[in-house]
Amino acid sequence: MPPTSEPALRPLRRRPLLLTTGTVSLVGLLTLGAAVLDGGDPTGTPRTSSWKLPWPREGQAAVRIDGLGERGDLGSHGSRTPVPIASVTKVMTAYVILRDHPLRDGTSGPRITVDQQAADESVSGVESTVPLERGQRLSERRLLELMLVPSGNNVARLLARWDAGSEAAFVTKMNRAADALGMRRTTYTGASGLEPSTTSTAADQLELARQVMRDKAFRSVVAQPRTTVPGAPRTLPNTNTLLDTPGVIGIKTGSSTPAGGALMWAVTVPDRRGREHLALGVVLHQRAGTSPQDGLRAVFDSSRALVEAVRHRMSRTEPVSATAAGSR
Repeated sequence: MPPTSEPALRPLRRRPLLLTTGTVSLVGLLTLGAAVLDGGDPTGTPRTSSWKLPWPREGQAAVRIDGLGERGDLGSHGSRTPVPIASVTKVMTAYVILRDHPLRDGTSGPRITVDQQAADESVSGVESTVPLERGQRLSERRLLELMLVPSGNNVARLLARWDAGSEAAFVTKMNRAADALGMRRTTYTGASGLEPSTTSTAADQLELARQVMRDKAFRSVVAQPRTTVPGAPRTLPNTNTLLDTPGVIGIKTGSSTPAGGALMWAVTVPDRRGREHLALGVVLHQRAGTSPQDGLRAVFDSSRALVEAVRHRMSRTEPVSATAAGSR
């Protein structure tokens, strides 16, 4: 029997050597397991791609944490068929305006004269507008506020005419900008989003969000809870009531019967060690075919759930190490 029993004894003598001097120790295995369960790896890089988010039951959505490379892509949900995006369109309008006429170091930019068309459209009862008078001279920054905060359609078209001479020429610029950003499933047909023929996807709009939020002027505007028209007595609140949620710093709402509720949002989220990251999300086509009010309520509920989930998970995640971040 000795010849058959000897092989069985050899592994027993070798196991202590593997645990005490081997390349993978028991402590190392436990550390690796804890990192994976916690949502990270041994280098401190979050494994965010494994997160399960409370995606909306309808429409489409996409979320990512900027600055984490591929690991920051939290995925998308729903169809990738282009859908109407309503006033989320104004984010591209602002992107093109700021690309052509950058605002540096807190400046307000050139003054722009309100034309008759923008004044006439102020009293429209069928779309979102802000009160303007012919001959008013308002700064570029103030007009961006009036377009993005209370969502003035007449202001979007005024800025388009100022920049390109006509809204049609400006729309050409919008589509060229979308192509340059790789937004292959996006078509702009107007500067305001009033037209249901302006369509896009959550994934495409998320790419736009990443680019436009790098502009300090844009970031400061979309974070404002309210604005005013010089000379007018009333305050104009931001249509984005998600700003009441801790950490949310923008970006833009959209709502119509064809589009339902649409929202592009941004929120700062701290990791376990307090280092802040920028999380971006887009939710589209919520309660489409109902009223704009129902759509907005639905998109706020869906977006708030996503924001809270991302904040909760990031608070349990180790930050990216300096070496790992630098290698991307």
